[in-house]
Amino acid sequence: MLPFLFAALAMQAVGDAAFSMIEEVRRQFREIEGLLEGRAEADYARCVDISTAAAIRRMVLPGLLAVATPVVFGLLLPLHPAITPVQGAETLAGVLVGVTVSGVLMAIFMANAGGAWDNAKKYIEAGAHGGKGSEAHKASVVGDTVGDPFKDTAGPSLNILIKLMSVVSLVIAPLMV
Repeated sequence: MLPFLFAALAMQAVGDAAFSMIEEVRRQFREIEGLLEGRAEADYARCVDISTAAAIRRMVLPGLLAVATPVVFGLLLPLHPAITPVQGAETLAGVLVGVTVSGVLMAIFMANAGGAWDNAKKYIEAGAHGGKGSEAHKASVVGDTVGDPFKDTAGPSLNILIKLMSVVSLVIAPLMV
């Protein structure tokens, strides 16, 4: 479940950051005279600031998920009187195996699916299925809107989830014995 939750949080972070950026661009078009006609300069620094701040702020929860999960299963779960430290270590090992196997498969899927959506849009824009402006093109743009965060954000970040959980588990291993 963790890779799916982590990927969903990453996808939501991309969507929220993009929405913030759209609002800023709309604000600049409303407030900066001549911007739409090309007579004025946009405030690019503000857009970069929005993107950077949103990326950092929105990835706090997924980061905490990656760090806290091994601590919960490796250190806090064995504090329960019915669970021995060995059972806690075995549970943590099972969680790591599950996250690794499902996370790798999901990352491969997301990279391939995102690339397929991107290539489908390019194929249609080259003239297939009615080309630009067709219903197929509109659908491919929607697909590519999901595909880009799939292949560029959520898929690659699953590697970080797997590595971070493994490293935290190694760091707390001496405390589990």
